[in-house]
Amino acid sequence: MAEQPVIKLHDGNTMPQIGLGVWQVSIDDARKAAVKALEVGYRSIDTAAIYKNEEGIGQALQETDVARDDIFITTKLWNDDQLNAEKALETSLKKLQLASVDLYLMHWPCPAKDHYVEAWQAMIALQKQGLAQSIGVCNFQEAHLKRLIDETGVIPVVNQIELHPMFQQRALHAWNALHHIQTESWSPLAQGGKGVFDQEVIKNLAKKYHKTPAQIVIRWHLDSGLVVIPKSVTPSRIEENFAVFDFRLEKPEISEIATLDHGKRLGPHPEQFN
Repeated sequence: MAEQPVIKLHDGNTMPQIGLGVWQVSIDDARKAAVKALEVGYRSIDTAAIYKNEEGIGQALQETDVARDDIFITTKLWNDDQLNAEKALETSLKKLQLASVDLYLMHWPCPAKDHYVEAWQAMIALQKQGLAQSIGVCNFQEAHLKRLIDETGVIPVVNQIELHPMFQQRALHAWNALHHIQTESWSPLAQGGKGVFDQEVIKNLAKKYHKTPAQIVIRWHLDSGLVVIPKSVTPSRIEENFAVFDFRLEKPEISEIATLDHGKRLGPHPEQFN
Protein backbone atom coordinates (compact mmCIF):
# COMPACT_ATOMS: atom_id res chain seq x y z
CA MET A 1 0.00 0.00 0.00
CA ALA A 2 1.44 3.38 -1.01
CA GLU A 3 1.98 5.85 1.82
CA GLN A 4 -0.90 8.29 1.97
CA PRO A 5 -0.28 11.95 2.79
CA VAL A 6 -1.26 13.39 6.16
CA ILE A 7 -2.13 17.01 6.91
CA LYS A 8 -1.07 18.74 10.13
CA LEU A 9 -3.87 20.89 11.57
CA HIS A 10 -3.14 24.11 13.43
CA ASP A 11 -4.20 22.57 16.77
CA GLY A 12 -1.37 20.03 16.47
CA ASN A 13 -3.55 17.10 15.41
CA THR A 14 -3.16 15.40 12.03
CA MET A 15 -5.67 14.07 9.51
CA PRO A 16 -5.31 11.91 6.39
CA GLN A 17 -5.52 13.94 3.17
CA ILE A 18 -7.99 11.50 1.62
CA GLY A 19 -11.08 9.98 3.19
CA LEU A 20 -14.32 8.22 2.35
CA GLY A 21 -17.49 10.32 2.09
CA VAL A 22 -20.87 8.71 2.84
CA TRP A 23 -23.43 11.41 1.98
CA GLN A 24 -26.79 10.00 0.74
CA VAL A 25 -25.82 6.45 1.74
CA SER A 26 -27.97 4.03 3.77
CA ILE A 27 -26.81 2.67 7.14
CA ASP A 28 -25.93 -0.74 5.70
CA ASP A 29 -24.24 0.65 2.59
CA ALA A 30 -22.23 3.04 4.79
CA ARG A 31 -21.13 0.07 6.92
CA LYS A 32 -20.06 -1.97 3.88
CA ALA A 33 -18.34 0.98 2.20
CA ALA A 34 -16.42 1.87 5.38
CA VAL A 35 -15.30 -1.74 5.96
CA LYS A 36 -14.09 -1.93 2.33
CA ALA A 37 -12.37 1.47 2.52
CA LEU A 38 -10.49 0.53 5.69
CA GLU A 39 -9.45 -2.75 4.06
CA VAL A 40 -8.16 -0.83 1.00
CA GLY A 41 -6.13 1.55 3.17
CA TYR A 42 -8.32 4.61 3.81
CA ARG A 43 -7.89 5.87 7.36
CA SER A 44 -10.47 8.67 7.33
CA ILE A 45 -14.27 8.50 7.14
CA ASP A 46 -16.55 11.53 6.91
CA THR A 47 -20.17 11.27 8.05
CA ALA A 48 -22.76 13.63 9.57
CA ALA A 49 -25.82 13.51 11.82
CA ILE A 50 -28.06 14.52 8.90
CA TYR A 51 -26.76 11.65 6.73
CA LYS A 52 -28.54 9.28 9.14
CA ASN A 53 -25.86 6.62 8.70
CA GLU A 54 -23.57 7.16 11.70
CA GLU A 55 -24.73 3.75 13.02
CA GLY A 56 -23.30 2.13 9.88
CA ILE A 57 -19.92 3.72 10.50
CA GLY A 58 -20.10 2.63 14.15
CA GLN A 59 -20.75 -0.95 13.04
CA ALA A 60 -17.85 -0.82 10.57
CA LEU A 61 -15.50 0.33 13.33
CA GLN A 62 -16.50 -2.74 15.35
CA GLU A 63 -15.92 -5.04 12.36
CA THR A 64 -12.56 -3.78 11.14
CA ASP A 65 -9.17 -5.04 12.30
CA VAL A 66 -7.73 -1.51 11.99
CA ALA A 67 -7.05 0.03 15.42
CA ARG A 68 -9.29 2.93 16.47
CA ASP A 69 -6.24 5.16 17.01
CA ASP A 70 -5.36 4.74 13.33
CA ILE A 71 -8.78 5.89 12.06
CA PHE A 72 -9.88 9.51 11.71
CA ILE A 73 -13.65 9.96 12.13
CA THR A 74 -15.47 13.17 11.22
CA THR A 75 -19.10 13.92 11.97
CA LYS A 76 -21.12 17.12 11.90
CA LEU A 77 -23.51 19.24 13.95
CA TRP A 78 -26.77 19.70 12.03
CA ASN A 79 -28.44 23.11 11.68
CA ASP A 80 -31.44 22.34 13.92
CA ASP A 81 -29.07 21.43 16.78
CA GLN A 82 -26.94 24.56 16.81
CA LEU A 83 -28.33 25.49 20.25
CA ASN A 84 -28.07 21.89 21.39
CA ALA A 85 -24.53 20.90 20.40
CA GLU A 86 -23.67 18.86 23.48
CA LYS A 87 -26.71 16.59 23.19
CA ALA A 88 -26.25 16.33 19.41
CA LEU A 89 -22.65 15.17 19.78
CA GLU A 90 -23.62 12.72 22.55
CA THR A 91 -26.20 11.21 20.16
CA SER A 92 -23.62 10.99 17.36
CA LEU A 93 -21.05 9.36 19.64
CA LYS A 94 -23.59 6.78 20.77
CA LYS A 95 -24.41 5.88 17.16
CA LEU A 96 -20.72 5.77 16.22
CA GLN A 97 -19.95 3.71 19.37
CA LEU A 98 -17.12 6.11 20.18
CA ALA A 99 -15.89 8.04 23.21
CA SER A 100 -14.82 10.95 20.99
CA VAL A 101 -14.63 11.99 17.34
CA ASP A 102 -11.45 13.17 15.68
CA LEU A 103 -13.17 16.11 14.00
CA TYR A 104 -16.53 17.73 14.75
CA LEU A 105 -17.76 20.19 12.13
CA MET A 106 -20.60 22.71 12.18
CA HIS A 107 -22.49 21.73 9.03
CA TRP A 108 -23.71 25.18 7.84
CA PRO A 109 -23.58 28.71 9.27
CA CYS A 110 -27.35 29.33 8.73
CA PRO A 111 -26.84 33.11 8.96
CA ALA A 112 -30.58 33.90 9.09
CA LYS A 113 -30.88 31.92 12.34
CA ASP A 114 -27.73 33.63 13.66
CA HIS A 115 -26.81 30.90 16.15
CA TYR A 116 -23.47 29.89 14.68
CA VAL A 117 -21.32 31.82 17.18
CA GLU A 118 -23.18 30.23 20.12
CA ALA A 119 -22.85 26.83 18.45
CA TRP A 120 -19.12 27.43 18.02
CA GLN A 121 -18.74 28.34 21.70
CA ALA A 122 -20.46 25.06 22.61
CA MET A 123 -18.13 23.15 20.27
CA ILE A 124 -15.10 24.79 21.92
CA ALA A 125 -16.40 23.47 25.26
CA LEU A 126 -16.91 19.99 23.76
CA GLN A 127 -13.32 19.97 22.55
CA LYS A 128 -12.12 20.96 26.03
CA GLN A 129 -14.11 18.04 27.44
CA GLY A 130 -12.28 15.69 25.05
CA LEU A 131 -15.44 14.69 23.15
CA ALA A 132 -14.01 16.11 19.90
CA GLN A 133 -10.26 16.12 19.30
CA SER A 134 -10.51 18.91 16.70
CA ILE A 135 -13.31 21.28 15.71
CA GLY A 136 -14.09 23.01 12.44
CA VAL A 137 -16.84 24.16 10.12
CA CYS A 138 -18.40 23.46 6.73
CA ASN A 139 -19.68 25.89 4.13
CA PHE A 140 -18.45 29.00 5.97
CA GLN A 141 -17.74 32.13 3.95
CA GLU A 142 -15.03 34.61 4.88
CA ALA A 143 -17.45 36.88 6.80
CA HIS A 144 -18.76 33.96 8.91
CA LEU A 145 -15.23 32.81 9.70
CA LYS A 146 -14.09 36.33 10.64
CA ARG A 147 -16.98 36.66 13.05
CA LEU A 148 -16.27 33.30 14.72
CA ILE A 149 -12.61 34.20 15.18
CA ASP A 150 -13.30 37.78 16.34
CA GLU A 151 -15.94 36.77 18.88
CA THR A 152 -14.34 33.61 20.31
CA GLY A 153 -10.62 33.81 19.49
CA VAL A 154 -10.73 30.17 18.33
CA ILE A 155 -9.93 29.46 14.69
CA PRO A 156 -11.57 26.39 13.08
CA VAL A 157 -8.98 23.82 11.96
CA VAL A 158 -10.98 22.87 8.85
CA ASN A 159 -13.48 24.53 6.52
CA GLN A 160 -15.18 21.85 4.42
CA ILE A 161 -16.67 23.46 1.30
CA GLU A 162 -18.02 22.51 -2.11
CA LEU A 163 -14.93 22.38 -4.29
CA HIS A 164 -14.22 20.67 -7.62
CA PRO A 165 -12.63 21.66 -10.96
CA MET A 166 -15.80 23.49 -12.08
CA PHE A 167 -16.11 25.41 -8.78
CA GLN A 168 -12.69 25.98 -7.26
CA GLN A 169 -13.32 28.72 -4.64
CA ARG A 170 -9.73 29.89 -4.97
CA ALA A 171 -10.22 33.13 -3.00
CA LEU A 172 -11.79 31.31 -0.04
CA HIS A 173 -9.15 28.56 -0.20
CA ALA A 174 -6.44 31.26 -0.07
CA TRP A 175 -8.16 33.05 2.84
CA ASN A 176 -8.42 29.77 4.74
CA ALA A 177 -4.72 29.07 4.15
CA LEU A 178 -3.75 32.55 5.34
CA HIS A 179 -5.55 31.83 8.64
CA HIS A 180 -4.16 28.27 8.94
CA ILE A 181 -7.57 26.73 8.21
CA GLN A 182 -7.35 23.53 6.16
CA THR A 183 -9.71 23.51 3.18
CA GLU A 184 -11.53 20.21 2.65
CA SER A 185 -13.45 19.49 -0.56
CA TRP A 186 -16.96 18.08 -0.55
CA SER A 187 -18.45 16.92 -3.84
CA PRO A 188 -14.84 16.72 -5.08
CA LEU A 189 -15.81 14.93 -8.31
CA ALA A 190 -18.70 17.35 -8.99
CA GLN A 191 -21.32 14.71 -8.12
CA GLY A 192 -20.14 11.82 -10.24
CA GLY A 193 -17.97 13.79 -12.63
CA LYS A 194 -20.81 15.30 -14.64
CA GLY A 195 -19.35 17.95 -16.91
CA VAL A 196 -15.85 17.33 -15.52
CA PHE A 197 -14.72 13.90 -16.71
CA ASP A 198 -15.50 14.75 -20.34
CA GLN A 199 -13.29 17.87 -20.33
CA GLU A 200 -10.40 17.55 -22.81
CA VAL A 201 -7.73 18.40 -20.23
CA ILE A 202 -8.98 15.70 -17.84
CA LYS A 203 -9.25 13.10 -20.62
CA ASN A 204 -5.74 13.90 -21.90
CA LEU A 205 -4.21 13.65 -18.42
CA ALA A 206 -6.03 10.36 -17.81
CA LYS A 207 -4.47 9.03 -21.01
CA LYS A 208 -1.00 10.37 -20.14
CA TYR A 209 -0.92 8.88 -16.62
CA HIS A 210 -2.93 5.71 -17.43
CA LYS A 211 -5.50 6.72 -14.85
CA THR A 212 -9.26 7.28 -14.82
CA PRO A 213 -10.69 10.83 -14.97
CA ALA A 214 -11.78 10.42 -11.32
CA GLN A 215 -8.21 9.61 -10.28
CA ILE A 216 -6.93 12.69 -12.13
CA VAL A 217 -9.43 14.93 -10.32
CA ILE A 218 -8.64 13.39 -6.90
CA ARG A 219 -4.92 13.85 -7.58
CA TRP A 220 -5.62 17.50 -8.51
CA HIS A 221 -7.22 18.03 -5.06
CA LEU A 222 -4.23 16.42 -3.33
CA ASP A 223 -1.68 18.39 -5.36
CA SER A 224 -3.63 21.59 -4.61
CA GLY A 225 -3.17 20.99 -0.86
CA LEU A 226 -6.83 20.10 -0.26
CA VAL A 227 -8.28 17.33 1.89
CA VAL A 228 -10.59 15.25 -0.30
CA ILE A 229 -13.45 12.87 0.57
CA PRO A 230 -14.73 11.11 -2.57
CA LYS A 231 -17.94 9.18 -1.97
CA SER A 232 -18.64 5.71 -3.30
CA VAL A 233 -20.37 2.52 -2.21
CA THR A 234 -18.98 0.49 -5.14
CA PRO A 235 -16.01 -1.64 -3.99
CA SER A 236 -14.07 -1.24 -7.26
CA ARG A 237 -14.62 2.55 -7.21
CA ILE A 238 -13.53 2.77 -3.55
CA GLU A 239 -10.28 1.05 -4.59
CA GLU A 240 -9.89 3.21 -7.70
CA ASN A 241 -10.36 6.47 -5.79
CA PHE A 242 -7.57 5.48 -3.39
CA ALA A 243 -5.07 4.38 -6.07
CA VAL A 244 -3.68 7.89 -6.60
CA PHE A 245 -0.37 7.85 -4.75
CA ASP A 246 1.86 6.58 -7.57
CA PHE A 247 1.83 9.78 -9.63
CA ARG A 248 1.68 13.57 -9.26
CA LEU A 249 0.41 16.25 -11.61
CA GLU A 250 2.90 18.82 -12.88
CA LYS A 251 2.38 22.51 -12.07
CA PRO A 252 1.37 23.46 -15.64
CA GLU A 253 -1.22 20.63 -15.56
CA ILE A 254 -2.69 21.96 -12.30
CA SER A 255 -2.86 25.40 -13.96
CA GLU A 256 -4.62 23.88 -16.97
CA ILE A 257 -7.29 22.35 -14.70
CA ALA A 258 -7.67 25.80 -13.08
CA THR A 259 -9.10 27.07 -16.38
CA LEU A 260 -12.14 24.76 -15.97
CA ASP A 261 -13.52 26.87 -13.10
CA HIS A 262 -16.87 28.39 -14.13
CA GLY A 263 -17.87 29.52 -10.63
CA LYS A 264 -21.23 27.71 -10.49
CA ARG A 265 -22.27 25.75 -7.40
CA LEU A 266 -23.99 22.38 -7.46
CA GLY A 267 -25.10 22.75 -3.84
CA PRO A 268 -26.83 25.57 -1.97
CA HIS A 269 -25.27 28.96 -1.28
CA PRO A 270 -24.14 29.29 2.38
CA GLU A 271 -25.67 32.76 2.67
CA GLN A 272 -29.13 31.48 1.72
CA PHE A 273 -29.18 27.98 3.20
CA ASN A 274 -30.86 28.04 6.60
